[in-house]
Amino acid sequence: MTKNEKFELVERFIVENREAHYRLSYSYVKNKENALDIVQESILKALRSIDRLDDISYLKTWFYRIIVNTAIDFIRKHQRMTVMDDDILDIHLPQLEDEMTDMDLQNAINQLPPKYKSIIILRFFEDLKIDEIAEVTGDNANTVKTRLYAALKKLRIEVGEEFRL
Repeated sequence: MTKNEKFELVERFIVENREAHYRLSYSYVKNKENALDIVQESILKALRSIDRLDDISYLKTWFYRIIVNTAIDFIRKHQRMTVMDDDILDIHLPQLEDEMTDMDLQNAINQLPPKYKSIIILRFFEDLKIDEIAEVTGDNANTVKTRLYAALKKLRIEVGEEFRL
């Protein structure tokens, strides 16, 4: 496969899956502008390192790994900076019990260390399989399973036993 063909495949993949890429980055930073910045930076990184993508069948996990790493780097760089999204107003409005449970779950997920948070997001919000998560995170499948169960245990403790993903 030529570099141009590979470039066109990557470009098509990015355009066709832009909502999923935005959703993944937003799940880390909870801010529209920052999520868009992460996606944009991830696209630049992907296009610059397109030669490292040896097998096109790993395109999805390769690009997700770039997004996850870019999001984690962004969070590290901006730890002290707190940005409030427009959605923060929703917190002050009356809420239904289900919405409160969702908010508790989201807060609990946000409190997880990055290695656990990534696995929860990729497994339950992006619907990736254990092997795909291992590819994205660079860990073996057994490590991913162990971290997944540990993260679920932490979430059950934080949210309560009635919580089930």
